[in-house]
Amino acid sequence: MKRPRRRSNPYLSVSLAHIDLWRGGRHILRDLSWRIRAGQCWVLLGDNGAGKTQLLKLIAGDVWPQPRPHARRAYEWRGARNDEPQGIKEEIAYLGAERQDRFEHYRWDYRAAEIVGAGLARSDVPLRALTARERQQVTRLLQRMRIDSLATRRFLDLSQGERRLVLLVRALASKPALLLLDEPLNGLDAVNRQRVLAVLARVAGSGLPWIYATHRPEEAPASATHRALLQDGRLRVGRWRRGAAQPAVNLRSAGPGPGRAGAPPGLLLELRRATVWRGGVAVLRSISMRVHAGECWVVHGANGSGKSTLLATLHGDHGVASTGSIVRPGHRPGQPLHELQRRTGRVSPDLQAMLPRAQSAQHCVVAALRGAIRLDGAPREPERRAAAAALRQAGALPLARRAYGVLSYGQARRVLFARALAARPDILLLDEPYAGLDAPTRTRMIALVARLCAMRRTILIATHHADDWPRQATHELELCAGRVVYGGGLRPRARTRLMRC
Repeated sequence: MKRPRRRSNPYLSVSLAHIDLWRGGRHILRDLSWRIRAGQCWVLLGDNGAGKTQLLKLIAGDVWPQPRPHARRAYEWRGARNDEPQGIKEEIAYLGAERQDRFEHYRWDYRAAEIVGAGLARSDVPLRALTARERQQVTRLLQRMRIDSLATRRFLDLSQGERRLVLLVRALASKPALLLLDEPLNGLDAVNRQRVLAVLARVAGSGLPWIYATHRPEEAPASATHRALLQDGRLRVGRWRRGAAQPAVNLRSAGPGPGRAGAPPGLLLELRRATVWRGGVAVLRSISMRVHAGECWVVHGANGSGKSTLLATLHGDHGVASTGSIVRPGHRPGQPLHELQRRTGRVSPDLQAMLPRAQSAQHCVVAALRGAIRLDGAPREPERRAAAAALRQAGALPLARRAYGVLSYGQARRVLFARALAARPDILLLDEPYAGLDAPTRTRMIALVARLCAMRRTILIATHHADDWPRQATHELELCAGRVVYGGGLRPRARTRLMRC
């Protein structure tokens, strides 16, 4: 009797053996060996700078290990074995902050449906018009993630969380043989975090292997099967058991005490029925609020509610429609915008993507003192001292001479904090400031914000995580679909409330 022909496995297995990797003059991976088999779902843990992103890029074939006699990087797919990533790279889908930042850096401002459609062709950007059948397929994929309302929106007009969801759908549209996820929940609200985890559970059931790098083990998918801890360039692997990973840090213990009472005088910003349009869509609608010196505002709401646009508007990046206004006492009409922005410290994912990769961390901070992105001219001695003080305050002084482009995402975020603090600004605008930070660094940055609050510095922080709310917060602004649901003093039990537009 003739046996039926066995179908080859459609998913990738990857073998790394005795891998060393140097980046920016640093030894990132040391004699690393790892085997990822089809059907396995890995949680990859490690501190900022441990090399998680570089390890994922090495697996994806974007970076190359040091040549060593016994080093090996092998891919097994459909019964064939390949010792190089050529011919295999297209089978690997990679979603992470660096990939997302490329759209900002190169100004790839396509519509969301077009970007998902590009995934069908396994391309970053659309190469041709979609067929009618492909358009239907894209619509189904967007509906499955419940973001079909974004289909015609321009990518760069979307919030950071909405961009992340679109790129995840694009990755799945490519029908990959291996899925690499670098902090995939960054920038997502609680509802969308659960949606993504549910998608990963369905994917795991299909046998598709994935690697999920995160600084928040408590948010790891329940469908994970294995864990890998990267530390000092070496990897420790084992089975994933929920609750057996490193315990989550209680971030609410980082502050010095309860919220402050009273409303300090001194108006810094006022929005009067402000409406902000982006890509033909009113992202903010008739917003009114007053921010006084010394207040600490928490801005929250679902993905796409307008949080990032609000902070960017206060920074001066977006104009307000003629039906409303923005008032900044002390800023005269016609005064150069960079003078205003020098007095406004900012931490945000889009700013992190814009900084020149070849510029040193020190020069990135000095540029902020001049109200610029790129440094024009050598730093003066007072600027060097101010930059060093800010880097030290953010715990980033050892990074001062390193090129910004070789830093890990979390290290780059510390440099961004230093930029925000360097000029001792009147107001700090913090947009998901702790995204991408490991637990110790997140605790340190939360404590830093707590100290700034205690010093009565004015702060607006947008976040999806209740544990990231400063204990010294004085005010709360909740947005839904671009409108204010609540704006005023901090509400009782507001930290534990899960709001859904």
